Amino acid sequence: MIDTERLILRKHTVADTDLVFQLASDPAVLQSIGGLPPSREDAWHRLLRYAGHWSLLGFGMFAVVERATNQFIGEVGLADFQRGLGTDFDGEPEAAWVFTGRSHGKGFALEAMTAALDWFDRQAVSSRSVCMIEPRNTASVRLAEKLGFTCYGQGCYRQHDVNKYERKRPDHQPRTETP
Repeated sequence: MIDTERLILRKHTVADTDLVFQLASDPAVLQSIGGLPPSREDAWHRLLRYAGHWSLLGFGMFAVVERATNQFIGEVGLADFQRGLGTDFDGEPEAAWVFTGRSHGKGFALEAMTAALDWFDRQAVSSRSVCMIEPRNTASVRLAEKLGFTCYGQGCYRQHDVNKYERKRPDHQPRTETP
């Protein structure tokens, strides 16, 4: 678990299935990342994928809980989604973030991703992380840039044009800790 001033980042649990479904069904989320509304089955598969990342790779996605309200507001982390975007992308830890519409514009994504990346950097899993963002998602582009990501190429994911970003790990002393 990772604590920040306003947030708690923790591993997902089975009890999060409905919360993950609601998040993925949020109109603001669907507008930002495109795609069709998910089913409860999709939410369950997402949770299983998250658990698999932690079990097999030692890193993954965190559930984000707002400390003041104890409400689930989103997900952040790094994973290996194997998206088929090329050897310069696949196999690298991919940063990802998604938040409920009601939590947009409050700085939660920056706070959560800064903490997640700091934890990840200390694990020294990789010297580089990547992310992909649709060009129209200007809020995520701005966030990626604040986090130190720079655009290095373009790709196509599920028939959507995306920009590929990378971030080099700052020099941290390697140490292993479990969230």
